[in-house]
Amino acid sequence: MTFSEKVKFRRESMGYSQRQLAELVGVTTKVITGYEKDYSRPRGTTAHKLAKALGVSVAYLINDEITDPLYELDMAPYVEETREKMGYSAGKEVNELLRSNMALFAGGKLDQDEKDKFYEAITKAYWAAKNELKRIYGRKKEDK
Repeated sequence: MTFSEKVKFRRESMGYSQRQLAELVGVTTKVITGYEKDYSRPRGTTAHKLAKALGVSVAYLINDEITDPLYELDMAPYVEETREKMGYSAGKEVNELLRSNMALFAGGKLDQDEKDKFYEAITKAYWAAKNELKRIYGRKKEDK
């Protein structure tokens, strides 16, 4: 399914009009129409707002090869919290960090509680490292 098909299908299955979805995302109805006609695609924060409004992961929404709407959705709260605290780039880095460390599961299945503990630990370690770098290098910039 393509991006435009996913947007339209999810919107309709959730019972939203284009106008309602546009209001949830914070864009115009014309923008939603553009997404559904494959004239354009959202970037950055808008992609995250659209995915959240449609109840899917950003990865599912923007990657035509991903067929599971819940793909990586369990990581979304950690990525979103990081983005809110530290900015878009940091959220992107945490998303990649969590995704790349999934190999540590060695193909085994973890229940959601175990995944949440893992995601939380990785995210907090990232925050600590970023804050330490900010403390160290932020001070040097101020001393100049």
